[in-house]
Amino acid sequence: MNIIDKAVMNSYHDMRVKEFGEGTVEALGWLDKTSQLSRFAMLAGIGDMNNHSVLDVGCGYGDLREYLGERYPDLHYSGLDQAGAFLAVASERYQLPNTTFLLGDFFTAELPHTDYVLLSGSLNYKSSDPDFIYKMISKLFNACEIACGFNLLSKINDPGGILMAYDPDKIMNHCLTLTDNVVLHNQYCDGDFTVWMYRK
Repeated sequence: MNIIDKAVMNSYHDMRVKEFGEGTVEALGWLDKTSQLSRFAMLAGIGDMNNHSVLDVGCGYGDLREYLGERYPDLHYSGLDQAGAFLAVASERYQLPNTTFLLGDFFTAELPHTDYVLLSGSLNYKSSDPDFIYKMISKLFNACEIACGFNLLSKINDPGGILMAYDPDKIMNHCLTLTDNVVLHNQYCDGDFTVWMYRK
C-alpha cells in the first residue's frame, strides 16, 4: 500500500469512528458484532493455541484477544496495528497476562516470528498495487512457525468503495505455492472466506 492508499483507509476509519463511536466494532468496519465473531470463530479453529505465541496482525481494538483467551487461556498474544488510537483502546480494554500490543505498519514492517499468525479483516482494503494481496499472504506465512490464518471478502456491495473482493480460487492457488497444506472455509458467512495455511 502506498501513502495514498493508507490515507484513504485512515480517513475511512475516522469517518466510521465519528459515526459509530470509538471502541465499536462498526468503527473497525464490521457490520455488527455477529459479523466480527463469525470470522473470529473460523480463525480460532486453526489449531490449539495453548502455550503458543499468537500474532494478531491489524488487531484493531484487540477483540480477538478476548475471543481466543476464552478458548486457549494459556496463549501468548501480541496485537499489531498501525493506528495508535485503536491500540489505546485495546491496551485499556485488555489488560491481561501474556498480552502485548505493538504499534507498527504491518504492510511494510518486518513481522515478528510467532507460532500462529492471524489476520481478520485487515486485508480487505483496495490497494494501488495489483499484487498487494499475494505479497501480504507470503509475508504473513513467512512469519509463522506453525500456521497462518486470514479472512478475505469474496463479494462486496459497493465495487466503487474502499473494500476489495477476491476470488477464493486465485487466493488458494497462491497459497499452494507456499505450502501444500492449505484449508479453505467459505460456508460460514455470505461473501467471506477464511484460509488456514500450515507449515507441516
